[in-house]
Amino acid sequence: MPRRVLSSARRAHMSSSSVPAAAVATSTRLILVHGTGHGGWCWYKVATLLRAAGHRVDAPDLVACGTDARRLRDAPTFEDYTRPLLDALRDLPDGERAVLVGHSFGGMSVALAAEEFPDKVAAAVFLTAFMPDCDGPRTRVIEKVLASDWMDSVIDEEHAPPSVFLGPELVRQKLYQLSPEEDYTLCQSLARVSSYYVADQQQRPPFSAARYGAVTKVYVVAKQDLAMVEEYQRQMIAGIPVAEVREMADADHMVMFSAPEELAGHLADIANTYT
Repeated sequence: MPRRVLSSARRAHMSSSSVPAAAVATSTRLILVHGTGHGGWCWYKVATLLRAAGHRVDAPDLVACGTDARRLRDAPTFEDYTRPLLDALRDLPDGERAVLVGHSFGGMSVALAAEEFPDKVAAAVFLTAFMPDCDGPRTRVIEKVLASDWMDSVIDEEHAPPSVFLGPELVRQKLYQLSPEEDYTLCQSLARVSSYYVADQQQRPPFSAARYGAVTKVYVVAKQDLAMVEEYQRQMIAGIPVAEVREMADADHMVMFSAPEELAGHLADIANTYT
């Protein structure tokens, strides 16, 4: 399928005022998947805009994230961690498909869900997210980023599973540098210890071309991301076919905070295009 690129030239069309108009044609289910250390709470602005536009939106807490009462040790494998998303797809009524939106490490959970339930995924959206290919180890895209500077983060390789707590200065300087101060404060109140499950995922075969590889994929590039820089985002895009690439010129890593209206417009348009 030819790749379509939407740049900041179309941002006016994707403004918050365009979201309700874009959603009138269909009411689509979107499942928004958070990244490391966060929870479903981080989607509160975007989820509100999409629901107001008529879409059905779920933003689950993955295991030991957000308000989920379990501890990280209760999710020893990546599949355990992703179980709330897998269960949400499994429970969809027959014939219904959802648009999955994975942010950051949430892209790996979206990939796993697409591998397990390809017929229930209308489109997989990778929002400045890890997007694995089908040619090599699942963890290849993660390991390249894990070699970077973690600043004041706390990493415990002896924990089961190995854990990471994102440091407040790393979060402020590389994830939230363009986001509102109140959202950074919210993050510091709700942040949780998490894991990238590298060892566990290394034991799994590559994602298959016939399942995950066959699902329609859209990548949303955050051009001001200092955690997963644009160059690396585009390396992942080059590694596997995608239907479309969209660009957000003024978004940092936490796109849902730094550009919520624009992001909601993109997601509404994607939902209406691929369902």
